[in-house]
Amino acid sequence: MAEAAKGRGARTNATGRYETNAVEAFDDGWTAEDATPPPLRTTLTAERARVLITKNTSPDVGFDRSINPYKGCEHGCIYCYARPSHAWMGLSPGLDFESRIFFKPEAARLLEQELSARRYVCKRIHIGGNTDPYQPVEREQKITRGILEVMQRFNQPFSIITKSGLITRDLDILGPMGREGLATAFVSITTLDRGLARAMEPRASTPARRLDAIRALADVGVPVGVGVAPVIPGLNDHEMESILEAAAKAGAATAMYVTLRLPLEIKDLFREWLADARPDRAARVMSLIRQTRGGRDYDADWAQRMKGTGPVAELIATRFKAAVKRYGLEGERHILDVSRFRVPRDARAQMELFD
Repeated sequence: MAEAAKGRGARTNATGRYETNAVEAFDDGWTAEDATPPPLRTTLTAERARVLITKNTSPDVGFDRSINPYKGCEHGCIYCYARPSHAWMGLSPGLDFESRIFFKPEAARLLEQELSARRYVCKRIHIGGNTDPYQPVEREQKITRGILEVMQRFNQPFSIITKSGLITRDLDILGPMGREGLATAFVSITTLDRGLARAMEPRASTPARRLDAIRALADVGVPVGVGVAPVIPGLNDHEMESILEAAAKAGAATAMYVTLRLPLEIKDLFREWLADARPDRAARVMSLIRQTRGGRDYDADWAQRMKGTGPVAELIATRFKAAVKRYGLEGERHILDVSRFRVPRDARAQMELFD
């Protein structure tokens, strides 16, 4: 059985699927009494991005424009659907994903440039659709902070999602923009069990800190929702009602959920983690997951990939709908005001230099 690296979610560091040479972990006879390798450390690499705002055409995603300040995520959530993206860079979706982080130092400048373009048409931009914009490295890098400052200058409406209490650092921007109909936030809470959260999301904020973040956002006027994501049948689905109730008491006005997705390398990473962290229920959890995916580990069909199908998925949906109504989380998704977008005079003057 692979042992967990302290503070990390994945147990191994399998080679990315696009590499010609594969690397596998194996038992070469070393034991705990022998010298151990140095602890796994996070390395940061600056990415020279040319474009900041990315677009998607996925019909089951509620936005078509997004910004991700970072690639990879220190939170180390074992279920993270973004893990396979590290394979595109010749890295492992396992430990590399949570320890080799890429950041965009020119993010604020790129955003100002793109928002100032003559052909730019204002629409909502979602921040953090892939990896968390408030992961631990943000404390020093402040890439997300710089992006929000540009958003505020341009009155550019945005939504943001996180599972970090660090979002409260930026209440001075989020508060005014939220009250003006220019910003909304979602906080993801997967479990209220500190032990499960520590094992499953090792470097994310504690569940209590996330509830505090909802409360703080609501107190300053930011329309805030809670994301029960992912719902994992047999592992955390029994907490759905408790999470929604706690979030509603903290000030959340809306809610959403996503059933666990296991595309590409995630299915093997999750199975490995489950066998190590929850061996007593691993077989049942995987059985229930397959029951939501037509008997497979995953079905990528856009019509059902977020929620799943079958009796287990239907029961989760029914319970969610009932709990949302019970705890007053039926508020409609906040419609952001795109009419107030303006290119500031100083940004317009700079762009004229390139004409």
